[in-house]
Amino acid sequence: MNYFYEMKKGGRIAVDDTILIKDAPSSAGSKMLEGFKPLFSAEAVTRLEEKGYEIAGKTHVGEFGLDLVGEFSYYNTQSGTLKGALAEAVLTGEVKAGLAVDMNGSPRRCASLSGVSFLKPTYGTVSRYGIISCAASGEQLGVYASSASDISEIMSVIAGHDSKDGTSLPDEKYDYSFNKDTSKMKVCIIKELYDMADEDVKKEIDSYVLALKNKGVQIDEISSSIFEVANTAWQILMCAETCNNVSRYDGVKYGHRSKEYRNIDELYVNSRTEGFNFLTKAVILYGSDCLSKAKYKDLYDKSLRVRRVVKEEIEKILSSYDAILTPVCKKSSYEAYDIKDAFEKVYKESIFTSVANLIGIPALSTGKLQFLGKHFDESTLLSLSCCVERKGE
Repeated sequence: MNYFYEMKKGGRIAVDDTILIKDAPSSAGSKMLEGFKPLFSAEAVTRLEEKGYEIAGKTHVGEFGLDLVGEFSYYNTQSGTLKGALAEAVLTGEVKAGLAVDMNGSPRRCASLSGVSFLKPTYGTVSRYGIISCAASGEQLGVYASSASDISEIMSVIAGHDSKDGTSLPDEKYDYSFNKDTSKMKVCIIKELYDMADEDVKKEIDSYVLALKNKGVQIDEISSSIFEVANTAWQILMCAETCNNVSRYDGVKYGHRSKEYRNIDELYVNSRTEGFNFLTKAVILYGSDCLSKAKYKDLYDKSLRVRRVVKEEIEKILSSYDAILTPVCKKSSYEAYDIKDAFEKVYKESIFTSVANLIGIPALSTGKLQFLGKHFDESTLLSLSCCVERKGE
């Protein structure tokens, strides 16, 4: 496991490199932020430290969290089977839990591949103050852990209103109980997403579904095309927002600065060319195109309208069910691949995860699947996960 600085003995919580820790290198996996050390810590980190938790270290993350599972961090070249560094740290017991920013599903995929859990909570319930932001309207800080009870414990500490975050919701506390009665709950499986998964993933989902049924949970299969629509809309919005947010990285104030330039324009161009990887550049270019005068109305503005349509459709489904069940990704493992294929690969895999980012609902990745729930209903998702964890009881 590779950390940016050595883990303290007895440390319990690690964070990914898009979350700020005072005086610790914070680069979001990018050469562009090489050498940057923040003057303050993220609000979630501060709250944990105030409650006596020890911040153990930071883990690698793909540049700005744009890739599948962190494979394109500037500081950590992976080969062979890809794994998420923070998910693996939780799996091996090096830390009790981990904090990560879910912008496009990467932490949920990492959790699925490593066999741990990750909760992306309802948008606005955990402060985003002190994260390296790219897509502010959908990114959310969440928690890795090995069990629903551990997620509940950490979420109860970090959630709640923060006046420093303009997107923070007003409530001081939220419900993260994990012992609700699941025997009369109803869960629906999205047929189109299930059919996209490979046979290994389907077998694991089938096994999980059987365990739910044995606990009295009613499982129905339904059909819906809204996830493909949601994915397209979120990729447009995410690219556009990322394009806007990373424009601050220009080689002038902090981070990487090119040594070769003759004027201010060349400083900007050369620094950004050297500092960003191919995937980030592709996202910037696509986002810039979406925001252009010729395409703004047809792409960006329309995606904002689609967001409302998706929200209404998901709410309609959840009016009949306690949770939606889908795969987290098509495969049970990923192999290293060429970064020039990343934009397309991430787009295709994000069909499983984008809806939660687009409309801000909670999503819990556990096993090879995820539960999607109503806003502020994380307790239902945690209880469904916990009832399977206790299947031997």
